[in-house]
Amino acid sequence: MKQSLLMEKYPVFELELPKSETSLGDVDAVIAALKARIDAHPKVAFIATFDHHAHTTAIGGEIAPTIAAAKNIVFCFGIKLPNPHVLAVRPRSIGVADMGDHFHISFLEPPMELATTEMEAWCKALADRAAS
Repeated sequence: MKQSLLMEKYPVFELELPKSETSLGDVDAVIAALKARIDAHPKVAFIATFDHHAHTTAIGGEIAPTIAAAKNIVFCFGIKLPNPHVLAVRPRSIGVADMGDHFHISFLEPPMELATTEMEAWCKALADRAAS
């Protein structure tokens, strides 16, 4: 995975996953694989999926022509609630965009190392579903 700063302030993890390196054929399959990881984790709660592409289309918004589909899966680790400030960085989300020949998978760096490690592992494991 690659780390970068989006808009010079948001720390983002990104993975470009060639479709040739996964058996997952579309955004829904990628989201389902991530949901399976979320559901299997005893300290993570699944919240929702959000079809960003459909929403942006419905409101007449702009979508880069290279993005065929785009969804987010929303969930929360929520292991601690030490103060009300942490609510500003919760829940978590992983975005998945279909870019034609590859998936672009991204998430904002969580302030908790456990969450970062898990989310990075979940994303990298998508490539382990090698196409035959």
